[in-house]
Amino acid sequence: MPGKVYLIPNSLGSENPDSFLPAELIRIIPGLNFYIVENIRNARRFLKLVNREVDIDAITFFELNKHTDPAEIESFLKPVLDGNDIGILSEAGLPGIADPGAAVVRMAHQRKLNVVPFVGPSSIFLALMASGLNGQSFRFTGYLPIRTSERVQAIRNLEQRAHKEDETQIFIETPYRNNSLLDDLLSTCGNQTLLTIAADISTESEFIQTASIEGWKKKKPDLHKRPAVFLIGI
Repeated sequence: MPGKVYLIPNSLGSENPDSFLPAELIRIIPGLNFYIVENIRNARRFLKLVNREVDIDAITFFELNKHTDPAEIESFLKPVLDGNDIGILSEAGLPGIADPGAAVVRMAHQRKLNVVPFVGPSSIFLALMASGLNGQSFRFTGYLPIRTSERVQAIRNLEQRAHKEDETQIFIETPYRNNSLLDDLLSTCGNQTLLTIAADISTESEFIQTASIEGWKKKKPDLHKRPAVFLIGI
């Protein structure tokens, strides 16, 4: 009988697994000998935080990130087909949500494997919850284009959709480009458009605030190298 594929949330900054992992998952993790992860070193550290008794050397890790050869991914599920359970561990937040683990989950479904998700922190959904913007209709766009002209056009399109559809637009940026993105948002969007900035979620320096573009122009935060989620709405 095939094993199960467990989707394991990771912290957004907390060092205490009890604060963000379900008790059932904390019991399951020590019994898993196979993991699909983005970074092996960080995964080893995470597992030791969950349970110091975990035998790291007995675990087989498959690394899934932008450097992984797509042809290799299918082999990651071989242990499951052989009857072993496996964990897909996100680098931060939820597996499969703005995360490369989605590719493995799709393959698991194609093979009729049992995929078991667990609740945990997601910067995207925590930001939406705390924004006060429309949580009934929303769209996550991911990263906007890097080139300024293309990014500005993308911002215009998102703002138009937010106003036309009353649909909250959610997007992210590489932390070192946050300030540049914010400058483009402030120079492109109308003064009455609402912008939520949610930075360093679930850490001591957490900052979540919704204000009009006009309001942000009066007091612009420094977001350089701070993980952040941006939302625009009406």
